Amino acid sequence: MNQPCTTCTGGSVNDAVPGNDDSTPSPSRRSVLRTTAGVAGAGLALGALSAAPATAAGHPASAADPAAAPPPRQGATMAGVPFERRSTVRVGIVGLGNRGGSMIELFLAVPGVHVVAVCDPVRAKAEAAAAKVVAAGQASPAVYAGGDHAYEQLCARNDVDLVYVATPWDLHFEMARTALLNGKHVGVECPVAMRLEELWALVDLSERTRRHCMQLENCCYGRNEMRVLRMAHAGRFGELLHGAGAYNHDLRSLMFSPTYYEGPWRRLWHTRLRGDLYPNHGFGPVANYMDVNRGDRVVSISSFGTPALGLAEYRQTHMPAGDPSWKETYIESDRTISMVRTARGRVIRLEHDVSTPHPYSRINSLGGTKGVFEDYPARIYIEPDHRNHQWGDFSAYAAEYDHWLWKEHANPPGGHGGMDYVMVYRLMQCMRLGLVPDFDVYDAATWTAPVPLSHLSVKAQGAPVPIPDFTRGEWRKARAGVDSERPVE
Repeated sequence: MNQPCTTCTGGSVNDAVPGNDDSTPSPSRRSVLRTTAGVAGAGLALGALSAAPATAAGHPASAADPAAAPPPRQGATMAGVPFERRSTVRVGIVGLGNRGGSMIELFLAVPGVHVVAVCDPVRAKAEAAAAKVVAAGQASPAVYAGGDHAYEQLCARNDVDLVYVATPWDLHFEMARTALLNGKHVGVECPVAMRLEELWALVDLSERTRRHCMQLENCCYGRNEMRVLRMAHAGRFGELLHGAGAYNHDLRSLMFSPTYYEGPWRRLWHTRLRGDLYPNHGFGPVANYMDVNRGDRVVSISSFGTPALGLAEYRQTHMPAGDPSWKETYIESDRTISMVRTARGRVIRLEHDVSTPHPYSRINSLGGTKGVFEDYPARIYIEPDHRNHQWGDFSAYAAEYDHWLWKEHANPPGGHGGMDYVMVYRLMQCMRLGLVPDFDVYDAATWTAPVPLSHLSVKAQGAPVPIPDFTRGEWRKARAGVDSERPVE
């Protein structure tokens, strides 16, 4: 069921680095596409990573210091807060490129969901998405394609319950922020933001506005991941000790493709940061296994990076002289390996490698005092079921431990083995029935924190960097998550 990630490697067509504070207007997305290549390299975003804008969403400058005590809570916790019950969920979609363009069909496939607005700066993509809505038998949605800030108009509508953001990473924070400030719940593709102060700002905004800001991590809903989760919670692995997750996916040809991404936004991040650019696919599932933010929390990360050679070698072989990519200097480690420590003494290994040749793997491993599971390929060894150091058949545990979502949706539509649909179905179900979401803004911030913090650790030659407690102490309370009970409709 685990398949290489293809559609998730692309957002929409915009590309910009948001301004450092509310008084600084963001540059045009297309102007950044034209000019960034000329200045890409050592200084483009490294300083911005540690700079803490005192005016950004009203957050204090100390928020950028991972070792600082959590700033005072600006509103009540969002842990355990249910959605408002509604008969129909009205969705606005921002970003209709590789990811958003495919996900719209899954929203349309879920009963009780109406897509009421779509947004993309490329009008043809927005109109093609609108045509899919009409073809599904729904009213023609509002189309926003009038410039870089058209998403603001979508977020301001009074008939949108959830804003779904599937754009380039640079834009996630500002779009999520705008949705929250307009009183909308928001679901964001990975990663939710790129800087530590932005993560804190989203936590604060979610608490102040009483709206959920969720990292829509589809891998948490993979069939294997959900089966391992239920087995872990049933005690089949004993006391949990270690886990591992990764995003090891050879993206070289896609990052240099002139058509797959509209603009070089993803490749340019390799000129800015040295650490794990995309931890969520591996981190989210393992965090769920270990009840991170629900009885345990992650406290530090130590990251190590190899030299950055892969993209330059690929460019040397495949890109013609004069291509804009020749102005770029890559600093992102070809492979980043991070060790994350939890408050209960567990260890999580994260890996990231998108610039060298290798088969796809998210690793997806969990071990405890009674045995271990490892994926790619899926195999298991737990006592007393297995012996003589021989791996067992993981499929033998499907009947007992498959999650109810996978029992009810055995052949879901969509990509990535069906996990995308299961994720959308479950989120829409929670919103319709007024349930607590399976994950919240604290999970979004935690799963994304390795982006800026692994960069700092790699620069410090692997020195441990504290991971903030975004829950401000709520992690000590056990509560439900993705391992949910089937609700009564």
